[in-house]
Amino acid sequence: MPITAITTCTGPLTVSNADDLTGLCSENPQQLQRVLAMTGIETRCIAPPGVTTLDLGEAAARHLLEKTNTDPAGIDWLLFVTQTPDHFQPCNANLLHHRLGLPKNTAAIDLNQGCSGWVYGLQIAHAQITAGARRVLLLAGDTISQTLHPRDRSARPLFGDACSATLIEAGDDPHPPLFHLCSDGSGHRAIKQPAGGFRQPLSEATAVESTDADGNVRTPANLHMNGLEVLNFTLREEPQAIRNLLAQAGQSLDELDAIVLHQASRFILDQLIRKLGVPRAKVPSEALARFGNLSSASIPSVLGHDLSTQLQQRSLRLLCSGFGVGLSWGSCLLTLGPLQCVDTFPFEQ
Repeated sequence: MPITAITTCTGPLTVSNADDLTGLCSENPQQLQRVLAMTGIETRCIAPPGVTTLDLGEAAARHLLEKTNTDPAGIDWLLFVTQTPDHFQPCNANLLHHRLGLPKNTAAIDLNQGCSGWVYGLQIAHAQITAGARRVLLLAGDTISQTLHPRDRSARPLFGDACSATLIEAGDDPHPPLFHLCSDGSGHRAIKQPAGGFRQPLSEATAVESTDADGNVRTPANLHMNGLEVLNFTLREEPQAIRNLLAQAGQSLDELDAIVLHQASRFILDQLIRKLGVPRAKVPSEALARFGNLSSASIPSVLGHDLSTQLQQRSLRLLCSGFGVGLSWGSCLLTLGPLQCVDTFPFEQ
C-alpha cells in the first residue's frame, strides 16, 4: 500500500494565541502564561465563517492531484474523515466527488471520526487497496474552531482548522502497514458537542450560555471538553497501545525514525514522551506551535511541516498515533517516503 503524497490545507487566518487570550485572561495574567505554556501553541490557523472543511479539503485534494499529476478518473475510492461536514445529508465525500469531477464508478463515503481519524481512514484505505482498488483519496480534517464559544478559554487556545489529502495507491510494498485501533464509548462525554443533532436539536434553549467553575462560557451547541478526563484517558491508554503495536510488529521504539503523535497540546505530548521514555527529538511537534490542534489533520500536518524535507528525500519508519473524541485511539506502523508531494499550505480565499 504505497502512500504517494500527503498535503494539508490550513485555515487562512493566523491568530496569535497570546493576543487572542489577553482579553479572556485580563484579570489574571499568570493564567495566560500558564495556558500558553501548557498548550505550546503560539499561533492557530483558523477558517473564517463561510470557509468549511469541504473547502479546505477541496484545496488540499486539487493541490495533491496537480503535484502528483494524477488523473481524477483513476480514483476508485474517496473517503472523507470529518466531524464538521457541510450538511447532515449529503456527505462531504459526495460533495467533493462532484467538485473534483470524479467518475461515477468512484465510491464516496464519510467517516465521522476526530483526532484518531487519519489513522482510521488509512486503515480503511489499506483494506480497499487490499480488496482490489487502484487508488484511494483520503481526506481528513475539521474546522473545530467554528464549534467553540469565543469565551471558552479551556478549548479556544487549542484548536486550529485544516484538512489533509492523502493518496494511497496499489503496488508492491515490502513493508506493509500495521494497525491497532481501539474505542471506549463509555468516555463519550469527555469531548462532546451536545446539541445540533436529532437527540437535542438546536433551539432557543440550546443557545443559552452557562459558565463553569473555571469561568469557561459555553452553550449546549458548542464543543465541550473535559481536559482532565482527556489527559487521564490519553496517559492510561496511549502508551500501552503503542507498546502493543510494537510488540505485534516485533520492533522497538529505538528502531523508528520518528513517532508522530496527534498534536493535542504541549503538556500531553510531554507526558506521553515521558511515559514512553523516548528522546523528545524523536517526537516532532513544531506543527503544533504553528497551527494548533488540527483534529484529524494533525498527523498529516506534522508529516507535511516537520518531516517534509526528509520524506521527499528518503523513506522513514514511522509510528503514527491519534487519540481523542469518542473516545477513540488508533496507531499504525508504516514505512513512508520518498513522497512525490508532502507539504502544508494555507487556504487562499
